[in-house]
Amino acid sequence: ELKQKPKLGRIDEMNKLLKNSALTVAALAIAGMTTAPQAGELNVVSWGGAYTTSQIKAYHEPYTKMTGTKINSIDYSGGLAEMRAQTESGNVTWDVVDVVIADAIVGCDEGMFRPINVDMELAKAPDGTAASKDFLDGTLKSECFVPLIIYSTVFAYRDDAWGGKKPTSIRDVFDTKNFPGKRTLQKSPVNNLEWALLADGVPLAKIYDVLDTDEGKDRAFAKLATIKKDVIWWTVGAVPPQLLADGEAVFGTGYNGRWFSAIAEEKQPFAMLWDGQVLDIDGYVVSAKSKKLDEAMKYLKFSTDTQRLADQAKYISYGPARKSSGPMVSKHAVLGIDMGPHMPTKYADQGFLTNFKWWADNSDEMKERFAAWLLQ
Repeated sequence: ELKQKPKLGRIDEMNKLLKNSALTVAALAIAGMTTAPQAGELNVVSWGGAYTTSQIKAYHEPYTKMTGTKINSIDYSGGLAEMRAQTESGNVTWDVVDVVIADAIVGCDEGMFRPINVDMELAKAPDGTAASKDFLDGTLKSECFVPLIIYSTVFAYRDDAWGGKKPTSIRDVFDTKNFPGKRTLQKSPVNNLEWALLADGVPLAKIYDVLDTDEGKDRAFAKLATIKKDVIWWTVGAVPPQLLADGEAVFGTGYNGRWFSAIAEEKQPFAMLWDGQVLDIDGYVVSAKSKKLDEAMKYLKFSTDTQRLADQAKYISYGPARKSSGPMVSKHAVLGIDMGPHMPTKYADQGFLTNFKWWADNSDEMKERFAAWLLQ
């Protein structure tokens, strides 16, 4: 259980001509020829890179093999601007879109995404468990959203630092005496305020209760100030692994998939600190005005079943959002290593899910205060 805490397929013109032209049909009949229907197409939008590759391998290619439907994989950088523009213009060309939960909630409220009856329209678990009971608790956050993966923003550290001494908790990140060296943190109040409170002794379940008070906000900034002079702030996700690789930092925050790549693929001397990981959900929505709605829903059912979500973990270290997929997670398709220990869901009890509502209500205030605090 998770604790509370980014071109429409065209109809073949030849098919149209063959259908509407009696002359052509007659000619084909005389020649004894038949015409096979052309496969359909879907436009599926996602974030690119290794993540999209994992979807192509686990979802797209098997679906095309099974149905003949071509999946056009389109990359975007997240947000709702493009989807909103398509909806407002009446020219929706994206059929299925991979989004973060916060965008799913907003887009659903605005009518851009189609509501989904989870138990009626999605696959059951192999043992017959209804889909609504099979997705991890706390992940079905919007009636338009189907969760795919659980990823996390998490600390990693130089495994060869401190003479073999190993950090074990988020408190060690804030302990510059026993664990000296630079830390690299994202230049944002999000996550950093929560980590500061955890390091100051606030239980996981109470983070947002405390942060919701003036005293709690003061407490978070005060704790963050204790390491401020030791922080290198980052704004691009590729930076933290590079800073650790160069020896410029000993701790760094980043996406667990990037850390996995650095550790398992690039053989960097890093290790993960799962304590305090901030879990997040990524998943699919279907465009409410898709011109391929029936096909989009068939693809959605296929791509979010138990086997597909387990298969995706062969290519990237993000945890499948179904309970029934977890035991089916196997080895990396290329590296051959067991992927189970690299799933953030394995350590879910050490982390928390971002409180999206709290940040929606407090984001502007906290960003303004954080910017001012950086200048102090």
